[in-house]
Amino acid sequence: MANQTQDFTGKVAIVTGGASGIGEAVAQAIAARGGQVVIADIDQGDAERVVTAIGEAGGSAKAIRTDVADAAAVEAMVQFAVESYGGLDVAINNAGIGGPLSATGEYPLDGWRRVIDINLSGVFYGMRYQIPAMLARGGGAIVNVASILGYVGTPSSPAYVAAKHGVLGLTKAAALEYATRNIRINSVGPGYIETPLLTSALDDAALQAIAGMHPVKRLGTSEEVANLIAFLASDAASFITGSYHLVDGGYTAQ
Repeated sequence: MANQTQDFTGKVAIVTGGASGIGEAVAQAIAARGGQVVIADIDQGDAERVVTAIGEAGGSAKAIRTDVADAAAVEAMVQFAVESYGGLDVAINNAGIGGPLSATGEYPLDGWRRVIDINLSGVFYGMRYQIPAMLARGGGAIVNVASILGYVGTPSSPAYVAAKHGVLGLTKAAALEYATRNIRINSVGPGYIETPLLTSALDDAALQAIAGMHPVKRLGTSEEVANLIAFLASDAASFITGSYHLVDGGYTAQ
């Protein structure tokens, strides 16, 4: 049974990138704790699959196709949540892509723009429209999904690293702006997590090598990240805002 302080009964949540990986696990976690969830994803089919799974488990969810790089689509996503469930209390800005792998001096310009548009501007657009909806309800909680690469660097992913560092700064600025208006805004930094985004891009040998880079000698799971996000989005985290929380198997402690 969920801790009462992590009870989302009566609350409405949006999860971007909610059709797979961390987003799917977060959507399921919030729905299992009584929340009504809007699954926003570029992949409508997978979003509907998650909605069906939540419904079969006794929860409530709806899907909307959303490209977070499109501000108008993000505005429509928030309006969909408000019209569907009556308001907005929780937002998990999770949608993201890995982008091309190349050194900075050779990085494709179109790849740079696409990564920044989705991974950084997408988070800004989310908060730009989520915050007014939350203010109308008297407050809320936002969790922005960054990465360990919002704290450290790695070669050949300059756009991803820049975007995730940007998410941390954006989170802190917004948290300070709305701290007295009952909106808490935090970010999380997952290590390498066993998600479709990672496993589809790497072979088994590469995955094993990356797992070995973590002191715990394994990849994380989406559920492990979702547990942290659900806590931060819940009333149990009522004194936590403007901060960055690692869930990385010790990666950044080295």
